[in-house]
Amino acid sequence: MSLTGDAFFYTVVVTAVVAVGVTLVGWNRLRGPRAVRWLTRLSMIVCCQCAAVVSVAVWVNDANGLYTSWNDLLGRTQVPVVTAADTTVDAPVAFRDLGDRLVEADYQGPESGLTGEVLVWTPPQYAQAAHRDHRFPVIMLLHGVPGSPLAWVRGGRAPELLGALMRDGTLPPAILVMPRINPGSNTDCINVPGGAQTATWLARDVPRMINRHFRVRTDAKGWALAGDSTGGYCAAKLPLQYPKTFATGLALSPDDFHGDPAVIDDPVVRAANDPTQLAARGTAVSIMVATSTNDPSSSLANARALFEAARTPTRVAAPVILRDGGHNWGTWQAMYPTVFGWLGDNLRPSTGEPLMKQARTIAHENATYLCPSGMQCPGTR
Repeated sequence: MSLTGDAFFYTVVVTAVVAVGVTLVGWNRLRGPRAVRWLTRLSMIVCCQCAAVVSVAVWVNDANGLYTSWNDLLGRTQVPVVTAADTTVDAPVAFRDLGDRLVEADYQGPESGLTGEVLVWTPPQYAQAAHRDHRFPVIMLLHGVPGSPLAWVRGGRAPELLGALMRDGTLPPAILVMPRINPGSNTDCINVPGGAQTATWLARDVPRMINRHFRVRTDAKGWALAGDSTGGYCAAKLPLQYPKTFATGLALSPDDFHGDPAVIDDPVVRAANDPTQLAARGTAVSIMVATSTNDPSSSLANARALFEAARTPTRVAAPVILRDGGHNWGTWQAMYPTVFGWLGDNLRPSTGEPLMKQARTIAHENATYLCPSGMQCPGTR
């Protein structure tokens, strides 16, 4: 029975209801010594509570796409061994239609050797005859950990909300690509020496697959990364490491840029992947960080550090800081018009294209927006 299937969800809900019913009916019908009756009643209460907790946990998981399978939940995925043949041969890709122009495929990266699911959403223009020769920009959406590509569909409502921004001109019509950022194991999107080559999976394998199967732009300015939490850390890091693939990165409440010792224990590897150190080298990409004053997982100091570390030609926009909000989709969705408006400006080509001319510039003002002390906002360093 699938972890995210309707059958499993309804089974746990029915189990919870039955547990409550059995408790109500049997409460005063128990026989035996007093101690046995009280112990049985306590067990019935515990069963009801456990069933209710499991029901809520399954509902939250389904709503946010945290874990997509039993193996994912139990950490049973394994990192495949990369062979010489893997680096030259593309495995066949079969897309499953999920409806509403959303498809999914399990893809084995020929360079990294990693296998993970990739979700792809296409805008309405993609299927229109008038635009059959148009190549679309790509926004790659990176989920947090724990999480899955479905998190951007269920929790982030990306097809719905970003699609609306495309309709009003805030974003140019773009293809949304949602890959798994932790195939095999979580490495914070880092190529681990002797381990999972996750950066290669995200920056080379996934773009390679998208280029083969969809009409997309091939220039780096036509590719942007956006991520939340761990995905936000990756969205800030990868453009600085792969500027020929991604020219823009948007980090929503990113993890600490200095890295997580619990994920990568080697301080040298963490330092080599620190976005603040990478930005100080001067790479021609654009980065924005957005968080809130109350987010315990993504501090203002973290956002400020990247802004202050950047050196030309790296362009780091002044951070977007919300006065209220936590580490959750409600906070990030409140940022969408502002931060994806910035991202959309970076995705537009320098030369006029027929489809892009239909987009109109709309200014969005977030009522809870504020600037860190000592910074001029909005602006770019």
